Amino acid sequence: MLKNLLKKLPSAQAGFSLIEMLIVIALMALVGTFVAGNVIRKYDQAKVDATRIQMKQLGVILDDFRRVCGFYPTTDQGLEALVKAPSGRECKNYDPEGFIKDKRVPKDAWDHDFDYVSDGSKYTLRTLGADGKEGGDGFDKDFGSDES
Repeated sequence: MLKNLLKKLPSAQAGFSLIEMLIVIALMALVGTFVAGNVIRKYDQAKVDATRIQMKQLGVILDDFRRVCGFYPTTDQGLEALVKAPSGRECKNYDPEGFIKDKRVPKDAWDHDFDYVSDGSKYTLRTLGADGKEGGDGFDKDFGSDES
């Protein structure tokens, strides 16, 4: 029975033509381009979101530092004051283990240092975005803790 069925199929209908295969490959490439673009965009947005969360966490740690010490670390002391006791204006109740337990000042999602500016009574924390340079648009745009 199987032999009879195979005999009835014309040989021209046995496979795909080269043009049909090229059309399928072109369509797959087109769909892949749209999918890859969306995935990359989502990945970049996730880095922005992660950096915003990281900045909020650093803000909580800085507020805790202020609660314990009575002031925010100055610009000269920097975020390093959260890891080891600052010099200059000293904190009498400084936790010997520091305020960040893993002993490293976190970086933004693009592995750049945060910009930290403080006079001791208030602070601003900023990131320079994906490009690590002042200014920029899109994912290269700078943003800071003073923005919502």
